[in-house]
Amino acid sequence: MNSKIERFFVALVVPSGLQEEVEQIKQEFSDRYQSRKAFNSPAHITLQPPFEWEPGNIQQVEESLEDFVGNVFSIPIQLDGFAAFPPKVIYINVVKTPELMALQSALIHHLQSTLPSIKRSCHPSFTPHVTVAFRDLTPKNFRQAWPNFEHRSFQGKFIASSLTLLRHNGQRWQLFAEFPLTEEM
Repeated sequence: MNSKIERFFVALVVPSGLQEEVEQIKQEFSDRYQSRKAFNSPAHITLQPPFEWEPGNIQQVEESLEDFVGNVFSIPIQLDGFAAFPPKVIYINVVKTPELMALQSALIHHLQSTLPSIKRSCHPSFTPHVTVAFRDLTPKNFRQAWPNFEHRSFQGKFIASSLTLLRHNGQRWQLFAEFPLTEEM
């Protein structure tokens, strides 16, 4: 039995066209503010924060997510401007639509009921966002960067048509499995 524990999380991954725009913003943070950690994952909206799981039993997580998405419709996502969790995180704001908030809440409840070993997030409220700078963004560089992004425009829309399970490979987060949502008629 493999006892190595790996880290996973569940997200809505930003589609390729917008992914490239977000990557350009991450590059700006790398070039101007020496913040590169956001490159360690594709642009995404975290729904279930990272959790530890034995890879030999990952089928349990996959089955739970497969069961969950069977009754969930694709939802519209709107990106609107920038916001921050001072003094270390700057992100693209995601509009808190009723559909997105309900999806995240239902997912958390589903995972807790089907996979009780996944710990509940220590952050009780959900602030949907797409991170562009964090962890290695120093407070000094945050203070320099934030005035440049606080009122900067960024608009984007997409239809979230699947949930994605991401796995950490020791260096970065990689797409592990996708779970298509039901398309609305």
